[in-house]
Amino acid sequence: MSIYENRPWNNNYPAGIPANIDPDKYESIVAFYDEVFDRYQDKVAYTYMGKTLTFKQIDVLSSNFAAYLHSRGLQPGDRIALMMPNILQYPIVMYGALRAGLIIVNTNPLYTPREMLHQFKDSGAKAVVIANMFASKLEEILDKTEIKVILTASMGGMLSTVKGSLVNFVVKRVKKLVPSYTLPNVVTVKEALKVGKKFEITPFESKPNDTVLLQYTGGTTGVSKGAELTNRNLIANMLQIEAWMQGMLKRGSETALCPLPLYHIFAFSVNAMALFSLGINNVLIPNARDIKGLIKEWKKHKVSIFDGVNTLFNALTHHPDFSTIDFSTLKITVGGGMAVQRVVADQWFKITNNVLSEGYGMTEASPVVTVNPVDGTARIGTIGLPVPSTLVRVADENDQEVPIGKPGELQVRGPQVMKGYYNRPDETAKTIRNGWLCTGDIGYMDEDGFFTLIDRKKDMILVSGFNVFPNEIEDVIAQNPKVLEVAAIGVPDEKSGEVVKVFVVKKDDSLDKKELEAYCREQLTGYKVPKHIEFRKDLPKSNVGKILRRKLRE
Repeated sequence: MSIYENRPWNNNYPAGIPANIDPDKYESIVAFYDEVFDRYQDKVAYTYMGKTLTFKQIDVLSSNFAAYLHSRGLQPGDRIALMMPNILQYPIVMYGALRAGLIIVNTNPLYTPREMLHQFKDSGAKAVVIANMFASKLEEILDKTEIKVILTASMGGMLSTVKGSLVNFVVKRVKKLVPSYTLPNVVTVKEALKVGKKFEITPFESKPNDTVLLQYTGGTTGVSKGAELTNRNLIANMLQIEAWMQGMLKRGSETALCPLPLYHIFAFSVNAMALFSLGINNVLIPNARDIKGLIKEWKKHKVSIFDGVNTLFNALTHHPDFSTIDFSTLKITVGGGMAVQRVVADQWFKITNNVLSEGYGMTEASPVVTVNPVDGTARIGTIGLPVPSTLVRVADENDQEVPIGKPGELQVRGPQVMKGYYNRPDETAKTIRNGWLCTGDIGYMDEDGFFTLIDRKKDMILVSGFNVFPNEIEDVIAQNPKVLEVAAIGVPDEKSGEVVKVFVVKKDDSLDKKELEAYCREQLTGYKVPKHIEFRKDLPKSNVGKILRRKLRE
């Protein structure tokens, strides 16, 4: 009998979802993609600014790109950094790099030159594909890296000649988003695709435990580390996500809106792998912060599935045009990356009549670990059930499992758990202990196997010996109708050790500190009530919209 059977969550799986998947179904990601390309040839795979690419077109273009990479002397196992927003070049380059046997190093385009340099040096990247908007930053650090092959991509580079030229003109000349730069031997992705037609892909062997993705952590607990994700890791998580959703989605007939960046592990695994495997059309949104533009794009398509983070859902539900969308085709909404606040989930359902199913994951787990059922039976406030072939336990400081209902650290075991941190065996040993991925997140499991996330261990606030979790404070304050966004942190205090401080973005300008204090005293026990309140116009966020408490602490 499998160790994944007879767990409390198995009895609560929606009908048709297996307790296990076969992580060895495909030898490699390349074998998986070959099957997908063949299965859905004439179906639309990606849409961007009205331009569509079919699975067959992606197949041909990515093969041309892979052949081009080999023609430039790049070998299987070499690292290639991808630094682009959601534009059509990203999936072509991503699939092409994998088909060439290269290891992808996803890089946030918003990184500073210092952050870029750390990632490029640490990974040993030999090539980079970078959006021209960020090329000037590469110029500053190039001589300190091993990068020899440089390709650039523009916002309009894969569109028709007329539309592409117009888009590039507006981006460069009108919005002035492309600073001047000088880089040696630069080739555009479009040029590389033409050249690649003349060459063939050099055959190579790719094994299940070979690293294919170096996905860097956010660096919130210290220096950013590269999680080594293998063929088997990514295939497992793809199959886990696919199994969870396939009963709700019809293969080759659905449309997903993709506002989260594909270079982030959440969208990489969900959109570029799991939904891709179901033959779904991913509509790429290059800038998720452009809420008006996102809504405009949504109205052009019959969207079946939408994934995002709490801040994005919150921003959408507060936009006056959001309620004018036709949501009749929306089947699945999934939230991850940060805690989904109950008030946001409730408002989402009120407007869309679709349940927002919260999930949980981390880069080191490829990333999905748990998710709520997507059939409308999600338990709001929980992070759901472990995906197939995944064990989750709650442990104390000695890595001993605690009773049901008692809080502790969430620890994970499954085929999606990373090989380790690249070149950091000491950090790997701290994070993977006795076969368990130790997440650093605090939560508990109920009798039905549903997990609830309380907070990050490192974000916990200690007030006079009492544990205070920022998520609870934020969830309570977010329910105040005059609050748009909120973040809570701990700050030093002579009497209590630490006290709670909150940063608030107002929805209603009439809100003042006195009113908010009174509200908190009604809703929270004394030591949890914020001692400091600071109003701001906005809060610092990551590339996927996650509020950065560490920036507020700094």
